[in-house]
Amino acid sequence: MHTLTLQITGMTCDHCAQSAQDALNALQGVHASVSFDEGKARIESDGSIDKAQLLEAVASRGYRASLLDDEQDALTDRNNADLQVAIVGTGSGAFAAAIKAAERGARVTLIEGGELIGGTCVNVGCVPSKIMIRGAQIAHLQGHHRFVGIPLTTPAIDRRAMVKQQQQMVEQLRHARYESILESNPAIRLLRGMARFRNATTLVVTAADGSEQDVTADRFLLAVGARPAIPAIEGLADTPYWTSTEALVAETIPAHLVILGGSVVALELAQAFHRLGSDVTIMARSTLLSREDPDLGAGLQTVLEGEGINVRLHTVPATIRHDGNRFTIRTGDVQTECDRLLVATGRRSNADTLALENAGVATDESGNIIVDDHMRTSVETIYAAGDCTSQPQYVYVAAAAGTRAARNMTGDDVAIDLSAMPAVVFTDPQVATVGLSEQQAGAQGLAVESRTLDLENVPRALANMDQRGFIKLVAEQESGRIVGCQVLAHEGGEIIQTAALAIRNRMSIQDLADQLFPYLTMVEGLKLCAQTFSKDVKQLSCCAG
Repeated sequence: MHTLTLQITGMTCDHCAQSAQDALNALQGVHASVSFDEGKARIESDGSIDKAQLLEAVASRGYRASLLDDEQDALTDRNNADLQVAIVGTGSGAFAAAIKAAERGARVTLIEGGELIGGTCVNVGCVPSKIMIRGAQIAHLQGHHRFVGIPLTTPAIDRRAMVKQQQQMVEQLRHARYESILESNPAIRLLRGMARFRNATTLVVTAADGSEQDVTADRFLLAVGARPAIPAIEGLADTPYWTSTEALVAETIPAHLVILGGSVVALELAQAFHRLGSDVTIMARSTLLSREDPDLGAGLQTVLEGEGINVRLHTVPATIRHDGNRFTIRTGDVQTECDRLLVATGRRSNADTLALENAGVATDESGNIIVDDHMRTSVETIYAAGDCTSQPQYVYVAAAAGTRAARNMTGDDVAIDLSAMPAVVFTDPQVATVGLSEQQAGAQGLAVESRTLDLENVPRALANMDQRGFIKLVAEQESGRIVGCQVLAHEGGEIIQTAALAIRNRMSIQDLADQLFPYLTMVEGLKLCAQTFSKDVKQLSCCAG
């Protein structure tokens, strides 16, 4: 008899465990015992059963399963002892893959063409931007809070000191999360230089001094990230415009900052610079957050305009000039002058540096590497992960994709599931989403209904004296299963993960409404929103169950 163990997620009770057990035992030659408390299935089989059938049987009941077979993992590691893996890039996806591949016995070569390792997030993205945003929030609260008895003050901003502290923290995190890993893991080596494919089995790496060397490998992972996309506006290329990279380390606060863009980076930095003292004008091609539920963009626009930011929708500059001192931006018959211009109109894949045509790797019309849910490209031995691919551009997606790519390169067969992927825009209030909006659900042919709870109905928002925003839940009409959540709220990012878990575990609106939530918390708003599907929450007492 062959024995193995499955890890099962998504079960919420003993009945779920029984359902999964029945599905497994329906397979010929299988005897299974499923424990809800452990979240595991112990299986004995005659050895003829395909492991994929076991996973499919569990999935047929609405749960997810993965193999836990330590003996097979050890065998896999031994078989990978001679496996050579080349990874282009050193960001989160690349390092996650390198660590996992090395754990599983492979020899890993990381290839980096830039000066710094660590990729976008730690160096010029998530980490420095969130430090700046938090500092700007502190400055704003000093002059704009609503608590009686605490004097309002206007802080004197020392931007140079802010940047110095910010970059020190960036350096600390880069060393702790990236450089120290290279120092302590002999199975991972770093090679400096720009990589491009000679053919599907060989990379050419060009060092800074122009010298070249070939790198061959059994498996390749492309994790080269993305760079700011610069629109083709007459005159723009001849000006000293900022991208987010320059803006985050700027040691002065411009008197008037114009920002091109209406999505995440544009909105986060617009509010941060305004709170630090800049007059800010946003020029958005369409609406704010145009890919999300329209209520989110409209609600955030109201907030930003309420703080004094000038938001101009459906605005695309015709020409941009710089006279050595100031920018002049012409849109139609309107001319706008500013001290600094920040271009935040999206990002484009760095895959165009890799000579993918020499290896036969396919890309989409935007230049992103096309991957499936196993991170496989169109070439069997080449995988890709992160911002250079067709996957969503989030650091945690890149890391998860990198880990799974490494497992697949070393003998596993695992996929990434993005159906309950939470996302956050770090404005104040934050925008947070997971699952489907009403519009997206309708496009997929789902019959849904939604409820929106204004934050004036959330006790914690009242106590915070900050009732800006709302919580919206989207559910299937017939089953009540939650399929989406949209949040505009202070600390919305802390709320959304609970909604993600509810969607992941296929909870219904009633399931969520029946849960216990601590009082006073912002996440309690999810329970209250769920209750609005069946009752008027304005008629409930505090903490009403």
